Amino acid sequence: MLTVKEFYSKHGDVCNLELYAGRSGLLKSIKGLEIERPGLALSGFLKGHSDKRVMVFGRVEMEYIRKLSRKERLERLNPILSKRVPMIIVSRRLIPFKEIIEICNKEKIPLFRTKLTTAKFMSKLTVILSDEFCPTMSCHGTLVETFGVGVLIQGDSSVGKSETALGLIERRHRLISDDVVIVKKKEGSELIGTGPELTRHLLEIRGIGIINVAHLYGAVCISESSKIDIIVKLEEWDDQHFYDRVGLEEKYFEILGEKVPYFIMPVKPGRDVVLLLETIVLNNRLKGMGYNSAKEFNVKLLETITHRQNLQKKKKTAVKI
Repeated sequence: MLTVKEFYSKHGDVCNLELYAGRSGLLKSIKGLEIERPGLALSGFLKGHSDKRVMVFGRVEMEYIRKLSRKERLERLNPILSKRVPMIIVSRRLIPFKEIIEICNKEKIPLFRTKLTTAKFMSKLTVILSDEFCPTMSCHGTLVETFGVGVLIQGDSSVGKSETALGLIERRHRLISDDVVIVKKKEGSELIGTGPELTRHLLEIRGIGIINVAHLYGAVCISESSKIDIIVKLEEWDDQHFYDRVGLEEKYFEILGEKVPYFIMPVKPGRDVVLLLETIVLNNRLKGMGYNSAKEFNVKLLETITHRQNLQKKKKTAVKI
């Protein structure tokens, strides 16, 4: 749920918003990402009109209202400007008519002006609301960007997630978030991970404490957000557990309805986890380009077995003759 006040404080500067009237309605909620231009509704055709959408008045709407008498303006505006309208924005820094201001103050509808053109403002507002209302979840883990690939490192507490991230940062990879990762599903099935503002750029290392990666390693080793392309789960090495040694089996983990390639990396003294994680990333990129080492090896293996079986058959046939 996003209030108009929160929207104004977060995006007011980007959208060049100026609060003009209806200040008492700033706590209203914006309940969806739909945006409406009154258009036909101003002429009295209300089919399909919803008073729960953000409303934008452009130059065309303002010119139409200008030609109406005060009585006609009120007759056309009252049906569409109910108290359920979350907010109204007038583009091109046009001055709202007195009738619009009166209704907004009466119905407690925040009224804003912007200097942006209607098309440019609508484009920005659509992107902002799409981001605010996209499916979101938070998960435990550390998100890093390695070779341009977003890697979500998961595992039990104290298994070495933050230490692995620190090793990657030393190799000039980027930290997105440590401990808590906020995941958003954007349009086009894209999963974007970010970190809470409170812990942004911070890394917790047991025995050392909290360090600021931006201060220690520079701005080149941090980023605000990244796609989540693969998930790597770190777990302590178990001699009783069978680990895939070929890599033919492809595993996936589902986040917000999207399947993400999933790898389990056993950890024990002597294993260079940072190097192994880099290898996972590079190998996964090769798979995306159509090169699968495990499948190529499997094909060669089957060809070798078939060739030997054919040789044995030929030998048996020659012996019988």
